[in-house]
Amino acid sequence: MTTDEPLVLGIETSCDETGVGIVRGHTLLADAIASSVDEHARFGGVVPEVASRAHLEAMVPTIERACETAGVALYDVDAIAVTSGPGLAGALLVGVAAAKSLALSLGKPLYGVNHLAAHVAVDQLEHGPLPEPCLALLVSGGHSSLLRVTDVTSAIDPMGATIDDAAGEAFDKVARLLGLPFPGGPHIDREARSGSSVAIDFPRGLTSRRDLERHRFDFSFSGLKTAVARWVEARERSGEPVPVADVAASFQEAVCDVLVRKSLDAAATEGIEDLLIGGGVAANSRLRAMAEERASALGIRVRVPRPGLCTDNGAMVAALGSSIVSRGLPPSSYSLPADSSLPVTSVLAG
Repeated sequence: MTTDEPLVLGIETSCDETGVGIVRGHTLLADAIASSVDEHARFGGVVPEVASRAHLEAMVPTIERACETAGVALYDVDAIAVTSGPGLAGALLVGVAAAKSLALSLGKPLYGVNHLAAHVAVDQLEHGPLPEPCLALLVSGGHSSLLRVTDVTSAIDPMGATIDDAAGEAFDKVARLLGLPFPGGPHIDREARSGSSVAIDFPRGLTSRRDLERHRFDFSFSGLKTAVARWVEARERSGEPVPVADVAASFQEAVCDVLVRKSLDAAATEGIEDLLIGGGVAANSRLRAMAEERASALGIRVRVPRPGLCTDNGAMVAALGSSIVSRGLPPSSYSLPADSSLPVTSVLAG
């Protein structure tokens, strides 16, 4: 196996997307995804048992599609990488079991990697090697994290995290309040474009002086979600129509304001000049625009992968696996567990 430009297959099953990616070095060859989001929509959120079953059904066809797209055979790959955590336990188990089977049958090394670190590593497929150090803001349905990344393969230090609802979770819940479909992020983004971001003054969580003393780089969106619910309920009680676009725009502005404000504060505190934004919420158009505008004024560079690489995908797992292989780090053992609460400080598991 070469460590110069390794050919790595990555498997991602932490939530509701079955992702299989193939990369050579930092070149993306295939990014095949099978999503079960439509099966969860009627429940208004991801159902773990449904997700696990969908992964089982989609795994082999998605692997075959990735290999066909990349023009490679399974025995051509140098290594197998898989998300071993964090995520839904049952969903993770499907991916880890599939990766173990492939690695064992092909005689290839197995690398269990961290889902959050993979969201950082995927940017290398679009913008090249990561600046070291850089600050990463990861925002998704399950995570809102600020990370200091010295080395994406081995040195990631958490600076802040959500203490209740993650940003993506808040988008989903507010979308439901407004009668918008699941998942809520894209629909709120779309509605907000025709609304006013200053129509309603929604709260910015953990930004008071007292909160900043204890939770300077942490996030909280539970209070914001409740404030939106109360505002909407008050309108409905009074018999007035709910201005969906204005609520969406004002809510989105509150979320993005806090995310960007705390990220740039952390970057300035650490003396870091590069901010990377990843995770599903990074596809939000207002978050991207606000981050670029405010960061530019401070001389901080912003890197955001294209929207398709922000949501969960196999390419990000393969990208991190490729970096790990290139560094010559030892592979995981075949007893690699699926760890639903794997800390981000454990980039390589098992």
